[in-house]
Amino acid sequence: MMIAGIDEAGKGPVIGPMCIGGVKIDESKAHILKVLGVADSKKLTPKKREQLAAQIKKHAEGYFILEVSPSQIDELRKIMSMNEIMVVCFAKVLEQLKPDIVYADAADVKAERFAENLRRQYAKTSPDHAKKIEIISMHQADAIYPIVSAASIIAKVRRDELIEELKKEWGVDLGSGYPSDPKTRDFLVKWGKEHCGEFPSIVRHSWQTIENIKEAIDKAEKE
Repeated sequence: MMIAGIDEAGKGPVIGPMCIGGVKIDESKAHILKVLGVADSKKLTPKKREQLAAQIKKHAEGYFILEVSPSQIDELRKIMSMNEIMVVCFAKVLEQLKPDIVYADAADVKAERFAENLRRQYAKTSPDHAKKIEIISMHQADAIYPIVSAASIIAKVRRDELIEELKKEWGVDLGSGYPSDPKTRDFLVKWGKEHCGEFPSIVRHSWQTIENIKEAIDKAEKE
């Protein structure tokens, strides 16, 4: 019996990609994840996550990380909600793993609805398997199921790697990319002022944060 876990990293940031991680393991070996110390990625240090990610990949039957760029997110948001985007992305990871049971972190206020929507989306590409697969969707699944924690860890590690690459590429400390991060906000405000309210491709233009910064810049210029 093959089980899998799926979780995302980077749903909320205004800078950088979103990563959706999936990990598949034989149910008889699933206890290995607990032995390794796999836990909620948010409670682990970056160094510990990196160490665990390497171990997870070593013991897993399969894993996959879907990277979704800021521009892809912006385009999708023109035609669907963020929750719908999550369903599409989770289904793409599921297509790669094809387990017997999948545990997914619910990206919807109604966990059961997320599971139903995920099955419906998955059925578009894998109709036969979609009928057989068991989908268990829960809020905070990464804190409950080690297999989801494992998916969360590899997704988070990959997103952190991509953010570090962006910092080197742009020669500036962008922070974490989250709207609440002062370094991220300082970078956006400075860039917006220097480029007449235009922002680079590493930014999610559809985020309210960007609208707020544009409005603040316009207001400051008029005063």
